[in-house]
Amino acid sequence: MLTTHPFDDDHLREECGIFGVSGAEGAAALVALGLHALQHRGQEAAGISTFDGTQFHTHRAMGHVAGNFDRDEIMRALPGNVAAGHVRYSTTGETALRNVQPLYADLASGGFAVAHNGNISNALRLKRDLVRSGSIFQSTSDTEVIIHLVATSSYRSLLDKFIDALKRIEGAYSLICMTPEGMIACRDPLGIRPLVMGRLGETVIFASETVALDVVGAEFERAVDPGELVIVQDGKVRSIRPFKPVPPRPCIFEHVYFSRPDSIVDDQSIYSVRKNIGAQLAIEAPVDADLVIPVPDSGVPAAIGYAQQSGIPFELGIIRSHYVGRTFIQPGDKVRHLGVKLKHNANRALIQGKRVVLIDDSIVRGTTSLKIVQMMREAGAAEVHMRIASPPTRHSCFYGVDTPERAKLLAAKMDVGGMTDFIHADSLAFVSIDGLYKALGEAKRADIRPSHCDACFTGDYPTSLTDQDELGTVEQFSMLEERVG
Repeated sequence: MLTTHPFDDDHLREECGIFGVSGAEGAAALVALGLHALQHRGQEAAGISTFDGTQFHTHRAMGHVAGNFDRDEIMRALPGNVAAGHVRYSTTGETALRNVQPLYADLASGGFAVAHNGNISNALRLKRDLVRSGSIFQSTSDTEVIIHLVATSSYRSLLDKFIDALKRIEGAYSLICMTPEGMIACRDPLGIRPLVMGRLGETVIFASETVALDVVGAEFERAVDPGELVIVQDGKVRSIRPFKPVPPRPCIFEHVYFSRPDSIVDDQSIYSVRKNIGAQLAIEAPVDADLVIPVPDSGVPAAIGYAQQSGIPFELGIIRSHYVGRTFIQPGDKVRHLGVKLKHNANRALIQGKRVVLIDDSIVRGTTSLKIVQMMREAGAAEVHMRIASPPTRHSCFYGVDTPERAKLLAAKMDVGGMTDFIHADSLAFVSIDGLYKALGEAKRADIRPSHCDACFTGDYPTSLTDQDELGTVEQFSMLEERVG
């Protein structure tokens, strides 16, 4: 059967990535390159929509950008100098082509395409009301709610309809929208999900991360501010801010895991922040050991920081194969067990007889940590200590990150001692929430008004969770989604 690789099924999923281009001949080709750079944010599906001045064109497909947007016949079918693209890992809605973005609809004002990174936390209530009023949904994605809200708004202009729609939704969103009048890019008022703007000559580009600008040769101009709408029409850029300003709460996990190390988020190098987290972890949770070993690839920068701070040598004690995808064929339990080593294998000659410190970005269910500790034991490690470059993940995310229900989060069920026993480590420690903020350059987390969304660690959700509050559990949430979808 086709199944998720054992080393992939215990990470928080990377939400989605969006990329938009306005004012470039062959815009779809630039979008395809940008999506390649954002592939880590969503590996389930990809799509590109273009506008040629007369009509919209869209190609959407399951799988990676490569293989779907590297064929001449597909790119020729996407003409126009305005384009938007999306890479998807689903957090709401089934895994199906009908949910792949950008989503497109013909409205009274003309075509409307939208690419969304985030999650609307009152989408089910809104969808229920819209269906009762006569709306007909074609997907089970929360993003389609935005289209219907725009279509049914009583305001006259498309921009006013769009703003009206945004004021009715809760949760997290970064959006790139295409209309016959131009492109609109925006972030939710708290700026939970990232979005940046750059330029390539006269071309205006929007992306989830700065690395995507680098890949297409664009210059980073600035981040789109929380609550800001940036409108590009005929090469002219203007900004409006229709929401009452509130203190921003960008997702702190962008620094821990989601963003690529070569991206800049909130004017900070992701790579440098992750090294700082590792150094802080070494201060807070030292251990007498021979080697610091990262769990590749996400644990590497933090492991470098831990090694430099502690003086313990950094070594690649786990070798990762980059030729194994997220899925592979597992015809039986025995082969499934052996298949673990297809992606990660212990560097046995290095580990034999050594006391090792494993550095990883997080523990979710604990299954991956258990396998890695076991791998070190089988390779002859004398002691295995694990250090985690984030606080314990005790709460689910409802802002566009695919988190298991809380009952399946190891840190929600056990204290650190229990987790240590579960993964069979000699010791286990996490960076503190104050230590995480210190690595970001802040003295500590301000409990009255934290500067980031850290709800997965603290349970301090920055917005209302209408659907979740009404339904109570993730299981009920999924059941209702199927009924209204």
